[in-house]
Amino acid sequence: MQGFVFQSTKSMMVEPGCSARIGEVVKALGCSSILLVSDPGVKKAGLLEKGLAGLNAAGVAVTVFTDVEADPPAHVIDKAVTIAREASVDGVVSIGGGSSMDVAKLVALLAVGKERLADIYGVGLAKGPRLPLVLAPTTAGTGSEVTPISIVTTGEGEKKGVVSPVILPDWAILDAELTLGLPPAVTAATGIDAMVHAIEAYTSKRLKNPLSDSLAREAMRLLGGNIRKVCADGQNLSARQNMLFGSMLAGMAFANAPVAAVHALAYPVGARFHVPHGLSNSLVLPQVLRFNAPAAEHLYAEIAEILVPSANGSANQKTGALVEMLCALPQELSLPTRLRDVGITAKDIECLASDAMNQTRLLVNNPREVRKEDAFAIYEASL
Repeated sequence: MQGFVFQSTKSMMVEPGCSARIGEVVKALGCSSILLVSDPGVKKAGLLEKGLAGLNAAGVAVTVFTDVEADPPAHVIDKAVTIAREASVDGVVSIGGGSSMDVAKLVALLAVGKERLADIYGVGLAKGPRLPLVLAPTTAGTGSEVTPISIVTTGEGEKKGVVSPVILPDWAILDAELTLGLPPAVTAATGIDAMVHAIEAYTSKRLKNPLSDSLAREAMRLLGGNIRKVCADGQNLSARQNMLFGSMLAGMAFANAPVAAVHALAYPVGARFHVPHGLSNSLVLPQVLRFNAPAAEHLYAEIAEILVPSANGSANQKTGALVEMLCALPQELSLPTRLRDVGITAKDIECLASDAMNQTRLLVNNPREVRKEDAFAIYEASL
């Protein structure tokens, strides 16, 4: 076995209803005043109420910031940092989706230190210190609660990542009750996003390791076995908890065996056309798998044994069954299946391909080299 490094969130709480205990968790971290980061939809759905009640019961002062946007631009982070400093908070909590959690990570870092956001894009540039940080996801998708990554939209068509172990949270709070109100389309897209995390971690060329592999396999088992259930019955609490746990395992896997071309090609779709991240991944996933198959067929065959247990035959046949399943799944879950379904046309492909090539942090992990003409062809086939 080759040596490897594995890092993740220090502590996790996994139980329906456990977001009510955020106050005691924060208090144990020594915090007396926190910034609570979320978005308008989560607030409107009432998903902050249990956490706020717990914080109030613990005697923790709370400043609420709910101006997070999907694919958050830098100015949202700057605004949250200013508010955190003005309130003199000594901790940060997020109850929300991936965008809210990504913002919270950066606020915890930037509100207390002298680093500037513009200087820490990339790997290992953020040094800290940071404020105590507790994250509670409201979607089973991003896995941000266990990753050292925050994604920021920095301009039209471009996203950049801050990647550093210093922004790994102190606690991940996995409360499936927070996901019960998710609409089927959001449930489906975020669930496929989590599946992509596990698939890309399992096939990552650069940092693939046995621990990430084990987590990715279990994540795929949980996600593949429950995504149809939660889309058909959003009140199935057991299936919701399985999805949330699977998403977290996938997050732990890809935090240490990074994602690759699916995400690299999905980011421009989200940044330029404001397509939700999970859906962007879903739209390009089948064609990226087809492109990668010559280099990763044996691994895709192993994944097929988990996600398509009825698949048999050669590695090529199993890979084909996996691709067909992942082509059919979005349609089965009533999601768009083609780029044209979200307003993308042939004339947009050139700029998308150019943008994708800027994602060098991700493309280096892909099992097969992706050139600009390859990205163009993948987008064209996905149209």
